[in-house]
Amino acid sequence: MKIIHNFLLLLLLVLPSSLLLTSNGIGLAQAQDDTEEDVLEGEEEEEDDVEIEEEEEEDEDTDVEVEEGEEERAVEAGDEEEEEEDEEEVLKSSKDADTTMLFTRNSETEIPVNLPLQVLVGFANNGEEEFVLQHIHASLRYPQDFSFHIYNFSAIEYDYTVQPGQETTLEYNFQAGEVFAARPFGFVIQLFYKDAEGNFYADSLFNDTITMVELDEGIDTETFFLYLFLAAVLVLLLVGLQQLFSSRGGKKTKRAAVETGTQSNGDVDLTWIPEQNHIYKKSPSPRRSPRQRTTKKVGSGDK
Repeated sequence: MKIIHNFLLLLLLVLPSSLLLTSNGIGLAQAQDDTEEDVLEGEEEEEDDVEIEEEEEEDEDTDVEVEEGEEERAVEAGDEEEEEEDEEEVLKSSKDADTTMLFTRNSETEIPVNLPLQVLVGFANNGEEEFVLQHIHASLRYPQDFSFHIYNFSAIEYDYTVQPGQETTLEYNFQAGEVFAARPFGFVIQLFYKDAEGNFYADSLFNDTITMVELDEGIDTETFFLYLFLAAVLVLLLVGLQQLFSSRGGKKTKRAAVETGTQSNGDVDLTWIPEQNHIYKKSPSPRRSPRQRTTKKVGSGDK
């Protein structure tokens, strides 16, 4: 009994200590797990912060690139404007040249379509150097903004040299299409030339708003043949109706008129007509065939 009693006491002493150790081990394990989770969450937060910083840096780089692209475009646009300004500065008329222009087939406010037109350009060299007339070019512009080109007519090359103190006349021909009819346009005609030193010039011969018109002169071939066809159809209809009515009416027999002369009827007074002029109707003698006449003659001879 004592042995059993002692064994029970030992169990009572050992079990609380083991339970304490187990609970302490579990608590330590949980504490370690919590520490590891905290560490992992901190690392994830640090990674998120790093990614956000990288995205912000990329956005900053993109903004910088956009700004640089806009600056480059602005610089290019400025260069183009400068080039255009340089060209405009170069392409001006010379003070030693006088030009005139004349429309030969139309007015200065209306240009007919589908009709060959002619422009005469006069050029006078009043300077001491020769000029080389290169070409003439015409174009249609937007009426509200002449810098906007709508249509370019064909340019004609001349390469004609005008000596100092001389004058010349150039001929420029063009034709507008029917698609431009009944519409206003800005119309520009320019003469391009250069001097002996290679300086280029441009003189605006005409620069104004015009209206494209469609003329109705002459006989249209299509309309003429249409009327001719209608006239032929009308003639055929009339002929057909005439034939139809003639076939339905039938043929009418005509009787020859026979004159019977003056007859002595009871109601006619013939006393005033001389006797020798009276004509009486006599009964006609019976006609005999030649065969009967021959037979009669032969019989009478035998007798």
